[in-house]
Amino acid sequence: MAPGLTLTIVLLHSSGLSARQWQYAATALRARGERVVVPDLIGHGEQPAWPEPRPMSFRDDVARVVELLAAEDAPVALGGHSYGGLVALAAAREAPERIAELWLYDPVAFGVLDPARDADALAELAAIDLQWARGAEAWLTGFVDYWGGAGAWAALREPVRAEFRRVAWVVQEGVRSLMGDATPASAYAAAIAAPARLATGEHSPLAARRVVARLAEVLRATTAVVRGAGHMGPMTHAAQVTAFFAP
Repeated sequence: MAPGLTLTIVLLHSSGLSARQWQYAATALRARGERVVVPDLIGHGEQPAWPEPRPMSFRDDVARVVELLAAEDAPVALGGHSYGGLVALAAAREAPERIAELWLYDPVAFGVLDPARDADALAELAAIDLQWARGAEAWLTGFVDYWGGAGAWAALREPVRAEFRRVAWVVQEGVRSLMGDATPASAYAAAIAAPARLATGEHSPLAARRVVARLAEVLRATTAVVRGAGHMGPMTHAAQVTAFFAP
């Protein structure tokens, strides 16, 4: 954020979590006098449960965020992590006039990956064993272990696992839909003129790091690799991530 510039800041959480994941950033930014809006995405947090087995797409969240942006009096700083990062990026593409700045940590915009240059990252994604037919527990184990490393699901506190189980259907629907998204980097470049801050973790999965690299090639971007952090950097390294997004 430019020194002295006050913007409304909208922060979008990752799959399976809620607005609470941005508690550190929201508290710190509000203490500086910023207005911060942290909505719960569809089926998460305090939002009504999504009716399983009704299909859902990440584009449903994009539509809601575009409506939220339209209700603001002026363009905003829009940020997001992981799934929330993809939603933020897609919303910025649909309503670029509503975006003053874009803040993204490991957005899962896998459509920007290049089939040749990123063949290894695409192969990594293809190897993830996410079959809903195996049951929600097995699906969640594969999902969380991919992003957090082997044993990450088992290492979560039980209340966190219970929340993931509660929203499992909408999480897997979001993943199912985003894995089919082929929006290339050029489409974002053509639509988004606002400056972007793109961050990834030193230990984030390869595909996530490559997404940040490809977006950095086409957006007006400042980039950072958060040392010691993985994909959950906005929570585990909240101070560093907040300082990068809003120096």
